[in-house]
Amino acid sequence: MSLIERATQPEMRSYYRYNPSLAPAVVAAVLYTIAFIGTLVQWVRYRAWIWAIMVVAAAMEAAGWISRCISVKDVTDKPSYSVQFGLVILAPVLMAACCYIIFSRILFLIVPREKRTFKLCWVPPRFITPLFVGFDIVALLLQMGGAIMITSVDDNDKNARDKLNTGKHVAQIGVIVQLAAFGLFAVAAVRFNFTSKRFTEFVRERYESVSEKEHIVGGIAKDKHWPTLLRVVNFTTILILVRSIYRLVEFTEGTTGYLNTHEWPLYIFDALCIYPCVALFVWWHPSRYMPYMGLRLPKDAR
Repeated sequence: MSLIERATQPEMRSYYRYNPSLAPAVVAAVLYTIAFIGTLVQWVRYRAWIWAIMVVAAAMEAAGWISRCISVKDVTDKPSYSVQFGLVILAPVLMAACCYIIFSRILFLIVPREKRTFKLCWVPPRFITPLFVGFDIVALLLQMGGAIMITSVDDNDKNARDKLNTGKHVAQIGVIVQLAAFGLFAVAAVRFNFTSKRFTEFVRERYESVSEKEHIVGGIAKDKHWPTLLRVVNFTTILILVRSIYRLVEFTEGTTGYLNTHEWPLYIFDALCIYPCVALFVWWHPSRYMPYMGLRLPKDAR
């Protein structure tokens, strides 16, 4: 049922186009809150300042699902509906930025300077972070603008349908930008998982060239298997890509589409897909493999 139709039926003022369930919302809220606490603790423990982006993203997810619990209890409350919708939509965009940053750092720390070519990952290595994060910011702003437009529509407004469609299209463009950039990045990152094997010997030689007492060589922890972190980045990249495709289909279908009129896809293709993107990095924290997680790379890796 559209917003216009709800406006003509005062007894049906729910902002949802289905009957939302409280139980899965509570489960999601609890799990994301635990993941946020873990992310925050690890951030403080390792002083991984650049990882503050993931802390914010995890906080947005936790707050978003808590807001959904409140919204489900009162489906006519616009503020709680708007908060849960906006935060859950935007948080994965920040997680994508984290993947860009970590991948870029792995590349710079593992690959010799002379081997950092366009051919290696199809993108000039020194432009990976600024280029993809730039696209991420554009996608974030567009999706934020679209979410604000969608959630601020007044049922009694004569132009409610047009405003709703405009917001949907703006958010859709944002998802397309994110999907295009992240799709290219996903291909490059997964491909590097295989091409990086040629640099294993280079890393081993660096380890052998220093004293056994040295635990960090070239920004990499000697006692950690760095390809593990790369695989975690690849896995989370694929999950965010799946979630982005889901959101694109959702916005494309419109308010009467299957994804907008059924609740289960939200939990399968958003909540379930995005949760590992937070939880996995709590256990396999980047700072365990790359101890220098400040705002700048180590001097010997630039």
